[in-house]
Amino acid sequence: MRVDKYLWCVRYYKTRSIATKACKKGAVQVNDDSVKPARDVYPGDKIRVRKNQINYQLEVLDLPKNRLGAKLIDIYRKDITPKEAFEGQEMLQYAKKYYRKKGTGRPTKKDRRDLEDFTDTQEE
Repeated sequence: MRVDKYLWCVRYYKTRSIATKACKKGAVQVNDDSVKPARDVYPGDKIRVRKNQINYQLEVLDLPKNRLGAKLIDIYRKDITPKEAFEGQEMLQYAKKYYRKKGTGRPTKKDRRDLEDFTDTQEE
């Protein structure tokens, strides 16, 4: 089975075309080699997928015939992603909450008051 179709079948990507683009960009590796979307995968292969700044690692256990329901995915793959990969993503989300998006305009009245409170506590 093609690697892009496999990643789509086990629900790592929402569409097969997105899986194909990820392979072309080099976000997918099979047995530590960057692969094209047409590369075949076999049971026992180790796949590394970079998605949303997380390096997912999985082992192919079996090949599905078509796209699966979410509950059946574990029959066909084994997730061996280390927990440290998810902790970095969690810290990144906390950091994003404190910064305004670029181009959102002037600070609001609440933002201005928060800044004044912050600078007042710094001076005291």
